[in-house]
Amino acid sequence: QVQFVESGGGLVQPGGSLRLSCVASIDIVSFSTVGWYRQAPGLVREVVATVTYDNGTVYAHFVKGRFTISRDNAKNAWYLQMNNLNPDDTAVYYCNALDFKFRFGNWGQGTQVTVSS
Repeated sequence: QVQFVESGGGLVQPGGSLRLSCVASIDIVSFSTVGWYRQAPGLVREVVATVTYDNGTVYAHFVKGRFTISRDNAKNAWYLQMNNLNPDDTAVYYCNALDFKFRFGNWGQGTQVTVSS
């Protein structure tokens, strides 16, 4: 079973930045799409951003140009650069990936992002 390990979360003030990283246990060229998701307390998990094998990106409406997703196939990793964070971005952030049969991997522990002054 493929595993994903997220890192890079933390406490940041409003307007600050964080860069999240996700490393997969297998070669990520196996995936059609890799992405970032988040879940705030009491809310359902939602997609934040995805990037396809040919570098097509999709962002949630609330990103509004603040976040950038990228992937590094050589490192089996993908990233989420988050700028101009606000308290509404507070959540546990998860990474996951879809294979070419539209199957997700197992969800990891996630990384906590807290935006607060």
